[in-house]
Amino acid sequence: MVIRPSIGVAVIVIKDHKVLLGKRKNAHGAGTWAFPGGHLEFNESIEECAKREIFEETGMHIKNIRYVTFTNDIFREDQKHYVTLFVISEYDDGDLELKEPEKCEKWDWFLWNELPEPKFLPLQNLLKQKRACLQIKKSGMKLV
Repeated sequence: MVIRPSIGVAVIVIKDHKVLLGKRKNAHGAGTWAFPGGHLEFNESIEECAKREIFEETGMHIKNIRYVTFTNDIFREDQKHYVTLFVISEYDDGDLELKEPEKCEKWDWFLWNELPEPKFLPLQNLLKQKRACLQIKKSGMKLV
């Protein structure tokens, strides 16, 4: 049997010049901060996945979804390998809820230059991509 990487979609949601992060639990990367998101399902577009995951995890709706970049994330200790597709979006409506408390300890909004520690591996890898980070900052205007 051939083992292949999984595809994850990380959604950068911007509201009031801040980005949304959740503190993970009960999965690889437990205790780290990550953008909301999840697995891309078979026959699902990246945009559909982003909208679905945001609503399932937070109860919110997003708009203006745009592709940013991808990261190649190898979790050696957990023997997992993901290619994470990053999209950026804007908050549309809905109240922020903790809809999956078994997977996420809490949600919070952060300025881009004040992201909390520890960071989830895909977020760490994203931050190494200077061009992608510049694109995110431009999209969010004043994310500092």
